[in-house]
Amino acid sequence: MESTIAQKQTFRDQLPTADASGGRRWLYPRSTSGRFTRWRTVVAVVLLIALFAGPFVWVNGHPLFLFNVLERRFIFFGVMFWPQDFYLVAIGLLTFIVFVALFTVVYGRVWCGWACPQTIFMEMVFRKIEGWIEGDHNARKRLDAGPWTTEKVVKKSLKHGVFFLMSFAISNTFLAYLIGRDQWLTLITDDPAQHLGGLTAMLVFTAVFYLVFAWLREIVCTTICPYGRLQGVLLDKNSLLVAYDYIRGEPRGKRVKTGPSGGEELSVKLCSVRQSTHHAQKGDCVDCKLCVQVCPMGIDIRNGTQLECINCTLCVDACDGVMDKIDRPRGLIRLDSQAGIEEGKPFRFSGRILAYSAVLVALLGLIGFLLVSRPVVDATVLRAPGQLFQREPGGHVSNLYLVEIINKTYRPMPVQFRVNQPGASLRFVQPIASVPAGELIKGSFFIQLPEKTIRQNSTPLRIDVLAGDEIVDQIQTTFLGPVK
Repeated sequence: MESTIAQKQTFRDQLPTADASGGRRWLYPRSTSGRFTRWRTVVAVVLLIALFAGPFVWVNGHPLFLFNVLERRFIFFGVMFWPQDFYLVAIGLLTFIVFVALFTVVYGRVWCGWACPQTIFMEMVFRKIEGWIEGDHNARKRLDAGPWTTEKVVKKSLKHGVFFLMSFAISNTFLAYLIGRDQWLTLITDDPAQHLGGLTAMLVFTAVFYLVFAWLREIVCTTICPYGRLQGVLLDKNSLLVAYDYIRGEPRGKRVKTGPSGGEELSVKLCSVRQSTHHAQKGDCVDCKLCVQVCPMGIDIRNGTQLECINCTLCVDACDGVMDKIDRPRGLIRLDSQAGIEEGKPFRFSGRILAYSAVLVALLGLIGFLLVSRPVVDATVLRAPGQLFQREPGGHVSNLYLVEIINKTYRPMPVQFRVNQPGASLRFVQPIASVPAGELIKGSFFIQLPEKTIRQNSTPLRIDVLAGDEIVDQIQTTFLGPVK
């Protein structure tokens, strides 16, 4: 009974990052080791290498990634995209949203703890730097609480200096994704007076990254990031998450070594049985609070699923280490579902998960088909605004059209236009024989029709765009003529 009352008194009733007065409570997570920590480190190293190398990897003379919003040039895995391909971007974003929702339903916030750039940079880069300079969690806490001595000034200055340089490196990488490797090299090597706009953007990005990783930290996950706020909507009792087995662990308390092995012979029983016998024996949780000390979000996982939990699994490794020391099975804190903890049910695919999967497969199939069938040349033809028709010598009527042609490949593309209408002819104001690689060109042309063949004031026409002998695009337009 006393243990139950103590639990209710210590149950979370305020934000882990705020003190009783509402001020900022700084977190000092303790470092730990274990199988999940090792795997997270491997994943983080791979993702960091990919992130920093991305804008500087070129294939066949072209970047692998480019997201140039200002010039409306986008390259993804070497494939060039233009604003005319926005429908692909929209479908891709929809697919990504469904993908994230599906994985959240099944695996909880695995993205947040294992792949999110915020988490990777904070826990695997900036937190490591902080530990190298200021020491472990206790040393950092004492340093912040102590007076401003020479040692403190030196360590804080060094730490924030390295933080700023790291933020500057991230800013440059981000800028290289936006403007491309060559323009970025020009920006940092040329006369600064010639690139004030670019240098200002670089400093703004640096300040933002520095603010995020040196000050905001976990507040980004709990307050700013919209995905974290959606967690409560997406998760259900069958979602996989980092969970504390309270049936096995309660009532918690210090263990007394008995027997030659130094461990107690405890069995895992149903909650009702444990509650009726808790006065005679304790659960597996020794209330060491290591799971709380290692948590980068400052929560106590024993209080159940919480908004702040990012599935980083650090508490799992910390608890497994304690279980090894007291000769108890691992998994007191583990990856499991709420139903699995409460009822001992194995993880199963629910109808909700299957529905998400079906939608995801359909969207992937659709975007794959659209990417494969995307034309290599995209042409837009519009009638010249403010123009009706002109009568030409020889009994002909002409209309003026404006054309934009985009070459989505990395090689010059010869093009020609053909009007699919009996008696029609097409004449360019300035001939267009080919379109340079990855560029957009504009032009204008006249279409002529014999007046005697015109039967209505608006005649539908089809214009074929050919690359060599192959039709790569077809455009529907209208031809205005004299009213009959």
